[in-house]
Amino acid sequence: MVNTCDLSAGAKRLEKVEPSLIRTILDRAAVLRGEGKPVIPFSAGEPDFNTPSDIKEAAIRAITNNQTKYSSNRGYPPLRKVLQDYIQSETGISYDPETEILVTSSAAEALNNTIMAFVDEGDEVIVLTPAFVSYKSLVNMCGATFVDIPLDASRGFQVDIDAVKSAITDRTKMLVLNSPSNPTGAVFSYESLQALCQLAIEHNFLILSDEIYSRLVYDGAEFHSIASFPGMKEHSIIVSGFSKAFAMTGWRLGYLATDRKLLGHILRVHQYSTTCSPTFIQVALAECMNSKQTQKQITEMLEAFSNRRKLIMSLLDEIPALSYSKPYGAFYIMVDVSRLGMTAMEFSMKLLEEKYVATVPAVGLDEHTGKYVRFSYATSEENIVEGLARVKKMVEELHL
Repeated sequence: MVNTCDLSAGAKRLEKVEPSLIRTILDRAAVLRGEGKPVIPFSAGEPDFNTPSDIKEAAIRAITNNQTKYSSNRGYPPLRKVLQDYIQSETGISYDPETEILVTSSAAEALNNTIMAFVDEGDEVIVLTPAFVSYKSLVNMCGATFVDIPLDASRGFQVDIDAVKSAITDRTKMLVLNSPSNPTGAVFSYESLQALCQLAIEHNFLILSDEIYSRLVYDGAEFHSIASFPGMKEHSIIVSGFSKAFAMTGWRLGYLATDRKLLGHILRVHQYSTTCSPTFIQVALAECMNSKQTQKQITEMLEAFSNRRKLIMSLLDEIPALSYSKPYGAFYIMVDVSRLGMTAMEFSMKLLEEKYVATVPAVGLDEHTGKYVRFSYATSEENIVEGLARVKKMVEELHL
């Protein structure tokens, strides 16, 4: 017998996995830049700072010293010990570096491995939206049901506990959240997180908490790790990495922490995906992630993000046709373009093709946010000033 299937169709589990709109925008911006166009990058969540110098120098030494062999599947032991202290400083919870911390090749891999390890076909996964594009795609790839809880901009994109309660069923396996949030910049309140934790324990589901922006908070906002609440070590997986706060996007190193009873399942997925992360990077971070020079450079970067946030809000205030939800974390701001009489997609594409300013229509992050455009202020003050001048000019040309 001959297999008559269409080999080019791909696996059925990919049918609900859409290409990332963020990457589509980035690719088009790269084409325009290659044509010599002066593109302003408000699209990528990538710090424009260099990786701290101590980490770079330590990585070079590690390569020179032939630290290029396999490390443990769980991660380089000295790095896991450093991470134990680092995580405890953020969560107040001590995770055993031998059995409860896993080093991954990016936070993205940690998210993938966690969802793949626990979510089955027929399960339901609640996601607070708008949200990072990977969550929905990973849930769909597992054949599970994606249950989104749209958050209200008028309430600062804070958690709607009643909506979450209404969404919980006996098939709810997991809730995914991200605070501080990409794309909204919201930092969820202590009370909201406490209520979510109570629901997780009462209804017996896991919370996957993406905490990669934990150090980027402003105006007195406070980050609270989901793991810090009573009883949540056994009901949560916290995911983070070095891309954002350490300006190491291209190094692709992340980590997760959870109770030992849960980590073994994730480790099994990790063993058959990346096996282990590059040893020389782990050696460098174990040696220098807490050095005085590294921490000084990180502090300077975080202060710069705070200043850029104030700058972009002040310039948006000069464009009456646009409004925004004030962000308190990460480095994104959600801009409402509905007064212009066009969708966010139309606005973003016109802005990119005519003014060479790259942004992300939030509809690429959630279908309910068709009037919002995500601006990333992880770029220089010069770019912010020039980019918002071009935005203002385009809006004025619309003769509103």
